[in-house]
Amino acid sequence: MAHRSYCAENPRTLSNERLEFLGDAVLGLVVTDHIYGVYPELPEGQLAKVRASVVNSAALAEVAADLLVGEALLLGKGEAASGGSLKPSILADAMEALLGATYLDGGWDAARDLVLRLLGDRILEAAAGPGGQDHKTRLQELASSRFGRLPSYTVVDEGPDHAKRFVATVVLEGRRWAGAEGRSKKQAEQAAAREAWSALSAELAGAEKQDEGEACRGA
Repeated sequence: MAHRSYCAENPRTLSNERLEFLGDAVLGLVVTDHIYGVYPELPEGQLAKVRASVVNSAALAEVAADLLVGEALLLGKGEAASGGSLKPSILADAMEALLGATYLDGGWDAARDLVLRLLGDRILEAAAGPGGQDHKTRLQELASSRFGRLPSYTVVDEGPDHAKRFVATVVLEGRRWAGAEGRSKKQAEQAAAREAWSALSAELAGAEKQDEGEACRGA
């Protein structure tokens, strides 16, 4: 990947800037589409906060540093000498270029898989919020208060190492919620917990309304 400082010294080489432009748009749409579908309970303002906590230069730079993206960058002599391969702004731009290239090469599915594999856990943490609860915690508290026991999880992985997916099953009170997928074990368990929590919450709310109706008729 060629940084513009390298292209200034090597005019025949194209820089990453067009790919950065595309990757920025792909990243924003993938994260927006994902959180809109996965968190139907969050209002617009909270969705925007979750997206902003992930779609930013600091988050991208951290991911790029973990992947050693800087080692693959072509930099101009001056930029290289000043430690450009470690600069957060350059790493974030390079990460956007990588996402743009992934979209061009593999399409939407490939780009979505890459974004969620790299940023999925950050999205989970952002959606829980400061002092907030994730879906596993919510299900655990519901199970403990209503049934006096905790849910159990099993997770299996599928697919090749470069595109591995995890499928989780949660069991509680003899019932199973299976087939929840994620790009990591943590994401899959959270997805399974969300399905179980949503189903149980709806059932319990319905049962309470029915009890209230019968009580009113009895009175």
